[in-house]
Amino acid sequence: MSAIVTLMLTTAPDTESAEKLASGALHARLAACVTQLGAVHSSYHWQNSIESGDEIQLLFKTSVARALELEQYIQTHHPYDIPEILSWQATASVAYGQWVNAETQRTLHV
Repeated sequence: MSAIVTLMLTTAPDTESAEKLASGALHARLAACVTQLGAVHSSYHWQNSIESGDEIQLLFKTSVARALELEQYIQTHHPYDIPEILSWQATASVAYGQWVNAETQRTLHV
């Protein structure tokens, strides 16, 4: 048996920005876990020139149900004008998938 979870990848310009994105998503229950994959060096086209720089890569694990909200959160809170946001669904073990789904459920207000 297995479960489906959504993985979402982004990069941040520095550790402080990466930690803010991760902690905000976790506090809002938009992700069950955020793994800071560490420093990467990126090269890219930007405003008619080729740029490069060091970044921190983040991998968010969320439920399929919360993926769109997580994408919107990253888009809104990211310091870049056009942040890298890549997502895909992955097969997880049943126990891990259940944990991700439980940790990303909305709090019910009664």
